[in-house]
Amino acid sequence: MVICMDNFGSRLREERERLGLSQAELGEIGGVKKLAQFNYEKGERQPGASYLSAIGTAGIDVMYILTGSRASPVPEPLSQRERHLLANYRGSSEEGRRAVESTASALAHKDGAKQTGRGK
Repeated sequence: MVICMDNFGSRLREERERLGLSQAELGEIGGVKKLAQFNYEKGERQPGASYLSAIGTAGIDVMYILTGSRASPVPEPLSQRERHLLANYRGSSEEGRRAVESTASALAHKDGAKQTGRGK
């Protein structure tokens, strides 16, 4: 693995924007202030391992920001609606989660049947 710090800041900004985060939000995830995040993106400072580890858990492709090569295909970011649904699911009891899963499965099968002409 070749670490390429030349465009580190622009790749970091690209990843932050891909996830729809502000500098303050990503800085908070990484355990730094907004000014530090700004300096990382401007290429004036380089973050430490704890920062990189923390932002990696938030969905930042750390391999990409360090090397310029994607670790894996980039998944499409969740919409605000999808993030809200996921937050509600995670905040539910086990019984509530089962209900959400059952409902989602039933709706997906219903929609699939309509698309293939079986739902008439």
